[in-house]
Amino acid sequence: MKRTVYLVHRWTGIAMCLLMAIWFASGIVMLFVGYPKLTPAERLAALPALERPDCCVDPAQALAGAGIGQVTSLALTSIGDRPHYVLQDATGAQVSVDGISGIPPGAVDPEQAMRAGLAFASGSPARYDGTVFEDRWTHARGLNAHRPLHVIELGDAAATRVYVSSATGQVVLDAPRAERGWNYAGAWLHWLYMLKNQPTDPVWTWTLVAISAVGVFTSITGIVNGIWRWRFSGRYRNGSRTPYREAAMRWHHMLGLVFGAILCTWVFSGLMSMNPAGVFDAKGAKPDVAAMQGGTPGALRLPLGAADVLALLLREGFAARELEWRVLDGEPFILARDGINDTRIVRASGQGFVVARAWPEETLRRIAARALPWPVASFDRLERYDAYYYLRDQASMYGGNERRLPALRVVFGDPSATWIHLDMRTGQLELSADRSQRVGRWLFNLLHSWDLPAMLSTGWLRIVAIILLSTGGLALSATAAIIACRRLRPARRMQPFKG
Repeated sequence: MKRTVYLVHRWTGIAMCLLMAIWFASGIVMLFVGYPKLTPAERLAALPALERPDCCVDPAQALAGAGIGQVTSLALTSIGDRPHYVLQDATGAQVSVDGISGIPPGAVDPEQAMRAGLAFASGSPARYDGTVFEDRWTHARGLNAHRPLHVIELGDAAATRVYVSSATGQVVLDAPRAERGWNYAGAWLHWLYMLKNQPTDPVWTWTLVAISAVGVFTSITGIVNGIWRWRFSGRYRNGSRTPYREAAMRWHHMLGLVFGAILCTWVFSGLMSMNPAGVFDAKGAKPDVAAMQGGTPGALRLPLGAADVLALLLREGFAARELEWRVLDGEPFILARDGINDTRIVRASGQGFVVARAWPEETLRRIAARALPWPVASFDRLERYDAYYYLRDQASMYGGNERRLPALRVVFGDPSATWIHLDMRTGQLELSADRSQRVGRWLFNLLHSWDLPAMLSTGWLRIVAIILLSTGGLALSATAAIIACRRLRPARRMQPFKG
């Protein structure tokens, strides 16, 4: 058995050593530079305030001119420094309507894309660079509704490349040159995106699952071999506790004993990130968002024009850059966002309208109870982040998530033990996780990123610890690569005996 374990470790290690080294090195880069994304705060910061005196036609006119089915999302934003309504139907298709003229949408041409890019660049020159359906920076499934994408190269100091939606004309992604460059050594390399050909690619998915599984076998057999060969009492003839005299083997043995467990943990959690065979998919019913809303903005809206809403917000000292028409508990309201993604809600109150910072907790409790056909076990108002609802930095793959406080955590008594978290500022369902999804959170997110709120709050201490452990894993993989090269080197031909 020992011989079998040794041989499994030898040959899987030869196959995996360089890839493991790449994973450790690229993981260090990803601590500081994430895969390109346009976060809500970045997007809103690039928009002008909605202050034009002629803003805007009534939402009903935009709905009539959109020419799409049941509208589930309606927002007023700016595209190319001009107000536009952006509408989305039940299929996820999106269109934009000019907010000043109400002109129905058409195909977004290069000229419109350039206007959007120039507005995003704040006066910097720009160059149109054609269209792409998908490239190495646009694998995210959230971009599917906007493909193909217009590519605009900006002449700003960061040499930013922006991608513009062919459906709405909005800038949907920005990627400065430095971010793109570091990503070749970071996320693009870490996730083996050179093997990915489309947003949903089962071949890429199962390739990573298989490779990660081999890596788990390599690390486990290495740990077992290392313990077997280490003399905890007594020493070998060479006077050491390790039998190896050659430097690379000696260091590989000792580094494996120190860093083998962390290598195994990170490779295993990387495997779990791929959700093999859907093991962490929700097992029960998903929350019924439509029942919580009780209507859509296509059918229910406040009897208040956009200009009146903006004036009401300005009187409260809030300069809105985007308005969203929404429905919650059958009540239409407007969610306003400013340049730093702070929010206000505009609601009907008596004979008038009020601007509020958050929804009453009793309202959210009432609508949350409709999310699932099961009794609610508990409600908790969160003033601090918990182990499931928390905020990550921008470099993280979750850096674009909105995680505001306070939040309402709702625990259901269903067979899958579902938890949901509602943003009390917007009334939006931000997170839903049943028992299997929470297990996935521990086996992937925690083991891979050390992202408990208490760990994240340590700031640089967490970063330093991860870098030191990653460096140890990199050194372990590097010694394995040296050993592999020697093992695979062609044997020298034996010289004929001369007697």
